Amino acid sequence: MVNLTETQSRKDDHIRICLDEKVQVNQITNGLEKYQFTHVCLPELDYQEIDINTTFLNRQLNTPLLISSMTGGTENAQLINQRLARIAQKYGLPMGIGSGRVIIEKPEIASTFQVRDNAPDIMLLANLGAVQLNYGYNWQECLKLVEILEADALILHFNPLQECIQPEGDTNFKDLLTKIEQVCDKLPIPVIAKEVGNGISVKMAEKLINAGIQAIDVAGMGGTSWAMVESERAKNPLQKELGKTFANWGIPTADCVRDIRQQYSEIPLIASGGIRNGLEVAKMLALGADVVGLAYPFLKTAMTSEEAIEELVKLIIAEIKTVLFCTGNKNINSLKTSQNLTINN
Repeated sequence: MVNLTETQSRKDDHIRICLDEKVQVNQITNGLEKYQFTHVCLPELDYQEIDINTTFLNRQLNTPLLISSMTGGTENAQLINQRLARIAQKYGLPMGIGSGRVIIEKPEIASTFQVRDNAPDIMLLANLGAVQLNYGYNWQECLKLVEILEADALILHFNPLQECIQPEGDTNFKDLLTKIEQVCDKLPIPVIAKEVGNGISVKMAEKLINAGIQAIDVAGMGGTSWAMVESERAKNPLQKELGKTFANWGIPTADCVRDIRQQYSEIPLIASGGIRNGLEVAKMLALGADVVGLAYPFLKTAMTSEEAIEELVKLIIAEIKTVLFCTGNKNINSLKTSQNLTINN
């Protein structure tokens, strides 16, 4: 692909840096190490009857595992998205697509995002930076993006820290809530609020819910640090040092999920941010998440092969089922109400 726009070049940079550089949070964890399941030596269950089906935004899902939004807009991104989509279709996984701003800028590259041919039945989530509502976008552009991707919901992502450090950052977040409210009101599909790795607090969740947001992806601290990613792309020493300073900024994912669920019992909730295996998925479900998203593990395997993605999915599913079996829970609802997850002393 030639004549890349600035946005496309940035997307290729992001893929390369996430895979090749040390940009994982190294001081603050996702918060799950303080939680432990109590082992049940006699589950009184048949493992073969363990059921990990769940419901999210009134949609039945085969598994509570989400392929989180990652990329699009370039040849590398197209390969990643197509591989992920085929596995998502095979296992009934919901899937997020990378930020679609570049589709509006350059409609001819929409095919690098479009996956419906490979995944006609999955729950598909379009994605756009909320801050773009202050840079010439409105609900019509959001609807256009959704229609191009044939998406079932729209993610509006929030990344103020990343925008502060990014060389091309858009930093006018003023008066966004009223514009978000209009998007939620006008779109015929659910709108999901998502951070990008720094977390959503209860106070922010309240504002978003009151604006009409129908689900929240906390995307907390504990995984990829986008401050560090942008530090690697820095055009000057100030930007580079700024990224390093804020490499461990944010709210741990587990804290976001626990606190929001305690305050809002009904809001559909996605846990993402530093989740690396099925045991951690199960802990997030027990804390109150409805669906758990992974990005980096899927990105890494997608660059290898479709078979590698499938092996990862099979492993995570086996890990989730093992947790249910060894805690005496036959399904996800039982896990959530069992109070089997305790805080380490």
